[in-house]
Amino acid sequence: MATTSPKTASYIEESEKYSAHNYHPLPVVLEKAERVWVWDVEGKKYMDCLSSYSAINQGHRHPKIINALKEQADRLTLTSRGFYNDKMGSWLKLLCELTGYEKALPMNTGAEAVETALKTARKWGQYVKGVPAGSQEIIVCANNFHGRTITIITFSSDAQTKDGFGPYTPGFVTIPYGDAKALEKAITKNTVAFMVEPIQGEAGVVVPPKGYLKECAEICRKHNVLLVADEVQTGFCRTGKWFACQHEGVRADIMVLGKALGGGMYPVSAIVCDDKIMSVFKPGSRPKKDMRPYFKRKCKRHCKPCPQVAICPTNGERAHPSDS
Repeated sequence: MATTSPKTASYIEESEKYSAHNYHPLPVVLEKAERVWVWDVEGKKYMDCLSSYSAINQGHRHPKIINALKEQADRLTLTSRGFYNDKMGSWLKLLCELTGYEKALPMNTGAEAVETALKTARKWGQYVKGVPAGSQEIIVCANNFHGRTITIITFSSDAQTKDGFGPYTPGFVTIPYGDAKALEKAITKNTVAFMVEPIQGEAGVVVPPKGYLKECAEICRKHNVLLVADEVQTGFCRTGKWFACQHEGVRADIMVLGKALGGGMYPVSAIVCDDKIMSVFKPGSRPKKDMRPYFKRKCKRHCKPCPQVAICPTNGERAHPSDS
């Protein structure tokens, strides 16, 4: 703090005084942003290459998203699950058409979407594959990052994220990332899913060997195991395609989405899959959906695809359900 100005230092000191010390940010205090640029309280301009870990793929304060947000906030901001609203259905339809899946289940944070994917896989494993209740196993990769809930940190390789938070959740098997042979070796009669990041982020941006995702998908099909792709960070054009799995022509059984899905305005996440998987949920058993109609409005206003084709806001690539 010795190198910061009094103005910057005062903001940092206030935050440190009242905040839990679970982060150690850079000594920069931001106050405004536009497109790829951010400004600190001293008026210094920076290019934001971090992009909030992909949450702002569309750029800061995209005007179409901002306007849609403001318009909807003047009409309706929240409905309970006791009602329908006039935005949910059309938004779900848009998300399904964009990703090429039959069903979508929205949440808020990426970790919630991951938890929902895990619940979906376990329930599918019990009621469709026939794995005995409580015996379901899910394979994950070393050095993964899928979130920070109790269950998710259970299969983290980072000891610091787990310290003091036990007991942990059973039912997970860890294998090396990028090793398809290790995946096939780890599969048992109780394996219900393999969850993987197309590119690992927390581990230092690790790109797997060419053909890895495709081989994993083939192994999963061979053994009737669900392939769960965590595209929270890699999705929505972060890697040059709508979704990173598309680089190898892979269509996961369940895709986990988040970050950029919220347009840099609000935490929105989701899982998408086909009805044969999503149908394991019945009223009362499924996770609660996010029902904030003002987000649905701004998302639709930003994307505006025709019924079958959408344009990537980052690189102009056309997406069609058959591309997934």
